[in-house]
This record gives sequence, structure tokens and C-alpha cells, in this order.
Amino acid sequence: MSEQSDAVEARFRPLSMGILLRLARYSRPHKRKALTLGCIVLVRSVQLPLLAWSISAVITGPITARDFTGVLWGAAGFAALLLFTQVTMHFRQLLGLQFGEAVIHDLRADLFEHMHRMKMGFFHRMRLGRIISRMTSDVESVRVGVQDVLFVGIVQGGQMIVAAVLMAFTDWVLFALVMAMAPGVWGLNRFFRGRISQAHREMQESFSRVTSSLAESVNGMRVTQGFGRQETNAGLFRALVEDHSRYNMGAARTSGVFLPLLELNSQFFIAALMLLGGYRALHPEIAMPLGDLIRFFFLSNLFFDPIKSLGNLYTQAMAAMAGAERVFRLLDTKPDWSDPPGAIVPSDVKGRVEFRDVTFSYVPGRPVLESINFVAEAGQSVALVGHTGSGKSSIINLIAKFYLPDSGQILIDGHDIAQLDSEALHRHMGIVQQQNFLFSGNVMENIRLGRTGASDAQVRGAAESLGVLDLIESLPQGFHTAVGEKGAGLSLGQRQVVCFARAMLADPQILILDEATSSIDTVTEARAQAALTTLLAGRTSFVVAHRLSTIVHADCVLVLDHGRIVERGTHRQLIAQGGVYAGLYRNFVRASQA
Repeated sequence: MSEQSDAVEARFRPLSMGILLRLARYSRPHKRKALTLGCIVLVRSVQLPLLAWSISAVITGPITARDFTGVLWGAAGFAALLLFTQVTMHFRQLLGLQFGEAVIHDLRADLFEHMHRMKMGFFHRMRLGRIISRMTSDVESVRVGVQDVLFVGIVQGGQMIVAAVLMAFTDWVLFALVMAMAPGVWGLNRFFRGRISQAHREMQESFSRVTSSLAESVNGMRVTQGFGRQETNAGLFRALVEDHSRYNMGAARTSGVFLPLLELNSQFFIAALMLLGGYRALHPEIAMPLGDLIRFFFLSNLFFDPIKSLGNLYTQAMAAMAGAERVFRLLDTKPDWSDPPGAIVPSDVKGRVEFRDVTFSYVPGRPVLESINFVAEAGQSVALVGHTGSGKSSIINLIAKFYLPDSGQILIDGHDIAQLDSEALHRHMGIVQQQNFLFSGNVMENIRLGRTGASDAQVRGAAESLGVLDLIESLPQGFHTAVGEKGAGLSLGQRQVVCFARAMLADPQILILDEATSSIDTVTEARAQAALTTLLAGRTSFVVAHRLSTIVHADCVLVLDHGRIVERGTHRQLIAQGGVYAGLYRNFVRASQA
């Protein structure tokens, strides 16, 4: 899925039976509630016409006959029917809310699970704000469609049908006049349907751009303030908000024309009914009973009143349809790749990693790695060195199976990584990155992510073996210190310590350190180095670092340049060669002495 694919959504049909059927499938697990709600809705659609009929019956019967007792009985019956109507409305609304929440709960859960099945390439292409928009505003639009539009529409439509039947029974000539309005309503609906649908799609797409910009601005607030771009970014955001406001106003203008025209159409026909009804009641040869005329006007109001409500519901339905299209488009987006059927579940990973003529690109036709070949034997430490953009992180991404190569093979213990079960493989891997993500919670919970079933004593033991137990215990509440979003409340060094302990607790066979000590101060790095040596022993490790002091003891150093391995060997061998690595090392020494 891409941002370009969002742009073509406006060309979708206003109403899609496929989307309606997919939404209906989400109601299947709640069919008992849906059937109960359907029965209540049908009863509700009959009640208001019956109330109008009962009023007219009392007027044309006991009141006309001046029967006071009959009036009392008629009023009592009307009150009982009215009470039953209110009870029905209460349960209709209650069950409607419960049913809508149940369907949306399942839809959101499917979206969330689907996001976790997507590969890293998807998140590279898809902006965060768009994903958030799908999970929030688009799903909420669907909620309105499920719990309001559908059932209120059935009530209003049923009310019109029942009123129409009773009007036809009362006087078929006046009913024929009412039916004459159908082509006008149909024409209005057809004229405005596409415009309203288009307006709501544009409005929701503009809201997605606003959400995306907001998420980007919050994530980049440090850079924004550091470079004094507050006013510039605020101006760009104002432009997006103004654009969204323009689309909002466009949708409002369209609805603002459509709904009054529907009401005007209704009022015009009521006036026409008044003329024709008056003629039929006053004409001596027809002499329509006055009670029938009164009854017909009561019923005609119940017939015309829902038209405006249905117009509003149609507008909401278009918004719900636009939201559903976008949600299902996301759900229909397939991962870039999936594990094959019968994927191998590695149970005893030794850690031998081999790259065979691997080529890889994030964007087709623009390779970032070309013809990569190397072998890391089980238990060896491999360092990846090179300038920014040389391909170090891309190799790490491939080893972690975040991506698959365009060509060539990556073997883990002799098995093609593409044939291995990804989830099982990741259980044998540990990753510590430069910008590690900490979840909201506390330090203990974040370390335990490395092994969810670990006890508190095991968590403390991991920190102790790393040599950072005192650093964690010195936090305000020690292991129970609260961690905010993305690790807020902890320094960069403290976050890295937590992530080191997480990797230690996981006890992986393959360990990836992606510039893992770049945020740790020199004293902390010195304390962690001994623990890292113990952690790396007997494990295959891949170390990416700008600090060459962290890789001088590696079994093999791979020097990359523009996606190719240009040198390989130990630290001593590469220094003796006097090549690229030696130049990098000299620059490091100069920087350290400066």
C-alpha cells in the first residue's frame, strides 16, 4: 500500500456491495444480538405509524361521537402504546451501541494484527499518520455506519413503508399523489450521491494528511526546535488544516443544498395534499370523510419526516463507506513476503550465518547491497565497518529477516532464511540498536520483553551479569521506575542499559549490536564491555559501530563501501594492509586525541 494508492480511492463507487458484505461478515460472531436488534427495529418501525393511526381513530371515533368514556379508553391505549414505544427505543439504542462496539472491536483487532504481519518495507513506505488515521477516524466512520446508519435507516424506511400502506388503505387517490414525489426524490438522490461521496473521500484523505503531519511534527520536535523551524512548520501545518477545512466546507455545502431540497420537496407535496384533500372532502360527489383526511395527514407527516433523516443518514453512510474502503484497502494489503507453507521451525540454532552472492534494494532498481559473500561461523563475532550509507544496517536487516534479498541466499545453519519460520527464528535472536524503543510501563517490564516468562530474580540476574545492576537500582524507583512513551524519563545511556539487559535476558544464539554503544558514555561503556565479552562468548554476533574500540576484538571485520565488501580480516590484519580500514582507524585515533 502506498500514498499513491490512497489517491485513487475517490474513483471507487459510492456504494460497494462487496464492502457491505465484508462488514456483514463482521456481524456473524454477534448474530444473536443482530437478530434481536433486527426484531426490535422492525417493531420500532411499526410503532410510530400505529401511534398516528390511534390518534386519528380516537378523533374520528369517540371524539366525533362525543363519547367521553371512549375518549378515556382511547387515551389510555395511546399512553400504553407510547410507553411500549419508548421502551423499544431504549433497547434499540442500547443494543445498537453494543452491536456497533462489538463489530468495531473485531475490526480494530484485525487491523492491529494485520499491522504486525506487515514487513518493514511497508512501514518504510507508509507514513505513520496514515496508519493512525485508518485506526481512528476511518474506523469511527464505520462505527457510525454500523450502529446508526443501518438500524436507524431500517426504522425510518420501515416507518415510511408502514405509513404508505396505511395511506393507501385510507385513500388511494391521495396516496397516488404521494407516490408522484418518488421520481423527484430519486432524481435528487442520484444527482447528489456522487458529489457527497466524493466530498467525504476528499475530506477524510485531507484529514489523513493532517494526522500524518502532526505525527511527524511530534516525532521531530527536537529537530524542529533545534533549528528554529517552529514558525515554518506551523505555516505548513496551517496550510494542511486550511485544506482540510476547505474540504469540510465543500462537504457541508453539498449537504446544505441536498437536505433543504429534500425538505422543500416534502413541504411542496404536503401543500399539494392539502389542496387535493380539501377538494375531495368538500366536493359533494366525493365527500371524503373528514376523519380520513385527518388520518391521512397524520400518516403523510410520518411518511415525509424520515426523508430528511434519511438524507442525513445517506451523508453519514457515504462517510462510513469512504472509511470502510480505506480500512479494507489496508487489510487487503499483503505483506511483501510471507513464510512458505511448512516453514522450518528452528529448535536448536547454532548460529552459523552465510551470505551467498546477496543483492538487495529497498527501492527496485536501486541496490544498496551487491554481491555480498561471507561466512560467520557459530560463535564468531563479525564487525561491520564503513561510512554512512555503505550498507551495514542493510546487512543487519537481512540477518534479522526484516527483509528478504532480491537475489542470492542467506543461510542460517545451512537453511535458507526464506524457508525458516520468522517468529521462531527471532526467538533465537537478540537486537540492540542505537535508538532502542522502550514501551510505556516500567524498567522491569521492558527488560522482561527479552523473555516474557522470566522471574524478577532472572531480570535482576541479567542486569547483574551485565554489570549495570547498580545503575538500574540507582533510578528513582529502581526496576519499577516508570518509563514513558519511547523511553521518556530515562537518559539515552539509561535506555541503552535497559536494552542491553533485555538482550542479556533473552540469551540469544545470534546477537546483533547496531551501533549499540554509541549513546553510552565512556565510563558506562567500559563497565559494559566486559559483560558484552561474556555475552558474546559462544554466540554469533554482528557488531555495527562508529567507535572502532568496540570491534578491535572481532573475529572478522567486514569493511563496506557503497554496498560492497571491499576488505575483510581481523583488526590486526586490516591495519597491516594499510587500506580503507586503516584509514578509518587513523581518523578515529585523531578524533580521540583531539
